[in-house]
Amino acid sequence: MVKNSIIKGVFLVGLGATSYGMLATFVKLAYKEHYTTAEVICAQFIYGILGLLIINTFQKTRNKSETKKATSKNIIQLMIAGTSLGLTSIFYYLCVKYIAVSIAIVLLMQTVWMGVLLEWFLGKKVPSIKKILSVIIVLIGTVLATNLINNTTQIDWHGIFWGILAAASFTTTMFTANKVAIEISSAQRSLFMLFGGAVIVFIFTLFTQITPFNFHIFFKWGIFMALFGTIIPPILMNAGFPITGIGLGSIVSALELPVSVIMAFLILNEKVVAIQWMGICLIIIAIVIMNIKSTSISKK
Repeated sequence: MVKNSIIKGVFLVGLGATSYGMLATFVKLAYKEHYTTAEVICAQFIYGILGLLIINTFQKTRNKSETKKATSKNIIQLMIAGTSLGLTSIFYYLCVKYIAVSIAIVLLMQTVWMGVLLEWFLGKKVPSIKKILSVIIVLIGTVLATNLINNTTQIDWHGIFWGILAAASFTTTMFTANKVAIEISSAQRSLFMLFGGAVIVFIFTLFTQITPFNFHIFFKWGIFMALFGTIIPPILMNAGFPITGIGLGSIVSALELPVSVIMAFLILNEKVVAIQWMGICLIIIAIVIMNIKSTSISKK
């Protein structure tokens, strides 16, 4: 029974990570049709909020007595935590605008070593030898996966800048999401975090959208952005992580990396050479090494 439960958790986290992996390709396709970053993110967040409102309404109707209602304190905390979610989307989509998806996703995965540093500074936990080794492997893997040695003149450093900011913001999102209002449903937590993120997104739109807003984005790409970026992944991963545990869940969520690269290769025809695949494999190996101990614990 426990084994079946773990398999269910792995499936949920894996499906959520796969959905995230598809997102950047849709963003790139929207850019090719001359939609702006603000238009893409606004459509994603508005549809996402509407979708999660429907899901929460359904859950309340179905489980009136079982669903724990969020307090005003929960809502405020989640909205504050959600501001980093909005920043992550902005930074990541700006990154994708300047560089290839296969490189952008590698930059986002720098959350591995950033998470170690954040845990060290805020949690006062000195990194173990295993974590330090994992960080070194991630950094080596990043150099290979971005083909940095051979592409120094081809990579737009604006993209690198936004990619690193996206990783830092995403690290904050993960750190806070696992600690704030964990007693309420994942659908409620996702909704209120989206509200917080939406505030940041709308401010960004207000200051950056200098052309008339193209509302066709809502009919073309908005629903895809919302489904694969703000509805499916957070709900599935919030439901799956408590079952798998942080260790196994982190390993499975690394599926986002190869899925994103494969989508870019198949749909966008991005060139991905052997050395980049080696780097991607190293990053995944580092994630496994970092979480292997906690995985065995979660299975006991």
